Amino acid sequence: MAKVCHVCSKGPAFGNSRSHSMVATRRRFEPNLQRVRIDDNGTPRRVYVCTRCLKAGKVAKAL
Repeated sequence: MAKVCHVCSKGPAFGNSRSHSMVATRRRFEPNLQRVRIDDNGTPRRVYVCTRCLKAGKVAKAL
């Protein structure tokens, strides 16, 4: 299972780490994903959702 948001499909972004001598090495910027139980067509299941979608109320949590 890939580490992407179930709602907005946000995944890792890529960029460079820069040392003091400005040597570039590749790095990943990981999204802030939380594993939550959501109500998916009446059945609860666990999926990864980013905190931006959780805060915006785009998912209905299962009880």
